[in-house]
Amino acid sequence: MVARSPVHRPAPLLVRIARAAVVSLALAAPSVAAAETRIAVVDVQHAVMQTEDGIRAQATLKKLFDRRQQELDAKQTELQKAREDIEKQSRVLSRESLQKRMEDWQRQMVELQTVFVDYNKELQKKQGELTGPIIKKMMVIVARVAKKSGYEIILDKQAAPYVRADLDLTEQVVQLYNTGGGEDDAGGDKAEKKDDAK
Repeated sequence: MVARSPVHRPAPLLVRIARAAVVSLALAAPSVAAAETRIAVVDVQHAVMQTEDGIRAQATLKKLFDRRQQELDAKQTELQKAREDIEKQSRVLSRESLQKRMEDWQRQMVELQTVFVDYNKELQKKQGELTGPIIKKMMVIVARVAKKSGYEIILDKQAAPYVRADLDLTEQVVQLYNTGGGEDDAGGDKAEKKDDAK
């Protein structure tokens, strides 16, 4: 059987890359006493999908891949029914006829699995093209929030079994992303560096 492939979520590889980027902020942070360390979390996957760019990316993926997903589902259902039909007729078919039908069914199933694998690869590639820039921009905003608010470590929320609600910066990051707050801050940082150089 062929499992359904989720179309509206970022590929696992991209999520791992984003999580690694968030955790890397901790490695770049200065060493301080454990009691003084300020920690927060961001739900990277949720944040990416809630940005305006992320919503558009999901709509694009849906438009590109939903029809093909439906075709794969229909073929899978067809093969399931064919298998059930073969089992029902196994007692009345000759051994030769039964073997021929089973071989034909197995061939079609292998072909479907191959198509499904190719479909998944293409889907993940397109997801990477659409969500990669979103994740990159979001990591800049996360780093800027950490610097501005004095957080030494910002972790991916998925890596934390429990986190206090006020330490979850996900919605703040999404809002900054959607309003271009990260870009404004970036301009401010550049201005500060320019003033320092004078």
